[in-house]
Order: sequence, then C-alpha cells, then structure tokens
Amino acid sequence: MKKKKENLVRFRSISESHQAFGLPKPQHPLISLVHFHEGNTFNTDMAPIYDVLDFYKITFITKNSGKLKYGQDYYDFNEGSMLFTAPNQLVGSTEYNKETYAYLLLIHPDFLQGYPVAKGINEYGFFSYSVNEALHLSASEREMMVSLFEIMIQELNSRVDEFSQNVIIAQIELLLSYANRFYKRQFVTRKVINNTILQKAETVLADYFNSQQSLTNGVPTVQFLAEQLNVSSGYLSDLLRSLIGLNTQQYIHLKLIDKAKEKLSTTELTINEIAYELGFEHSQSFSKLFKAKTEQTPLAFRRSFN
Repeated sequence: MKKKKENLVRFRSISESHQAFGLPKPQHPLISLVHFHEGNTFNTDMAPIYDVLDFYKITFITKNSGKLKYGQDYYDFNEGSMLFTAPNQLVGSTEYNKETYAYLLLIHPDFLQGYPVAKGINEYGFFSYSVNEALHLSASEREMMVSLFEIMIQELNSRVDEFSQNVIIAQIELLLSYANRFYKRQFVTRKVINNTILQKAETVLADYFNSQQSLTNGVPTVQFLAEQLNVSSGYLSDLLRSLIGLNTQQYIHLKLIDKAKEKLSTTELTINEIAYELGFEHSQSFSKLFKAKTEQTPLAFRRSFN
C-alpha cells in the first residue's frame, strides 16, 4: 500500500475528485451522488489528507462500525451523521472502513445558478461548522434523508430530461431545509452540553475583562471566543441564537456592556479610561455602542446612580 499523500490538493471539478478517489466518471459534470454500501465500498488509500473543493460536499453516513478518520484525526460519527462543506474550505479526507456506508453528494455552484437556492445556500450556517459539529439524525430523520438521496440518485441514473434539474434542485432545497430544522432540534436535545458551552463562554469573557486582556488585545472577537470554546464561529453563533436569541457578536457586546455598567457605577474612572480598559481605541466608539444597547450615554447612566 502506498503512503497516503499529505500535500494539500485543490479539486476544481467534480471529475477530478472522482478520479482521485478511484470513482467512476460522474454522470453529470456539475453534480454527483454516490452511495457507498456493502457492494460498493470507498477506498481512500491514495486520497490526499487535506483538500480544498470548488464545490459543495454533503456527506450522509448511514452505517458506521467504529471510528472514522477525517483528515489526521479520528471521530465517532454515528449512523445518521451528516457533514456539510462549502467551496474553498480546507477539509480532510474521510477514510471509511468496510462496514461504513454513506451517501456522498457533490454540487458545483454552477449547477444551482438561476435558482433561488444559489443565493440561499449561503445562509445555512452549518456549511461552516467543524467536523466535530456534525448533524446527528434520529431514526425518523434518517429515513427522511434517505428518501431524498434516493430520489436524486434515481434522477441522476435515469434518462436526463428537461425536468431533471428542477427535480434535483427541489430535493436539495428540501434537504437543506430539513438539515436546518434538525440542527435546531439538536441544539435543544443536547441542551446540557450546549449550556455547558454557554457557561464556559461567560467564564472566558469574564476572565478576559477581569484580567484586563482587553488593554493589549482589544475588544474580544467572535473568532477568539470560538477558539477558546473549541467550536467553529458559525456553530457558536447558531447555538447562542438558539439558546438566548443572540449571535456571538451580540453576546460579546452584552457582556461588554455589563462590564461597562459595573465600572460606571462602582468606580470613578473617566469614560475615556473605561473605554480604554474595555479594549476600545476611541472612546467615541464605546459611547456609540453603549447608547445603541442601552438608549443612554455612559455619562447619563453614571448620573442615574448619583
């Protein structure tokens, strides 16, 4: 067996991806759907560890025995797990064992042109989630997804006519809508885990402001908070929005304003000094944000305590 290539490879076409993974030529140049099962296993020995795709990739694992290697790490993907990747993202190749079955859907953006989904697909945040933030489906949800993939396979394998693209696009739109719904369900059913993330987020921001990291690093960013919590920024924003109705940026601002109120009501620091300690280069930016969030200027809020 040859050693797996560790270089980064960019696949600009679906045909190139098929060739690299030893798959038959796709029946359509702009869309491909392959079902890996007992009679059609997926050999990724020669595939690069990391790659960048010029097209969307949706992986739906229907059966799994043991851990799967994704890139250089191993993950416990359950039966019914789904992974979503957008164009130009660095992704890892997935190594399936002999008892792992999956659907692999590749969609070039050009296939979607002229349809509302061409723009709407960018609104689905789960395309930017990390691999450890996969969607895990219930039994009934898996059945629903299987039916959508099977309809697309039937369309792609039958004689293409003037209605084929419309039918496939409709299934893609339905698939994305269901995935969005199921992720919202997952945020709720995994409430204990998600509340732990929320508690950690609060601790991270409290420590950030109390240790005055903002003096040297500025106002905490979405990316900073996501990295501290070991989640992707997109997943964190969607999770917070599900739990408290705020995205990550809004949540950071909420905690920043809370800290500002504390300093305004319990210290004699000037507005400029408070703005500086909170990470603002200009006090005007702090005052503008404070008024937008509280409908009061920092000075007016302070006077309300005197």
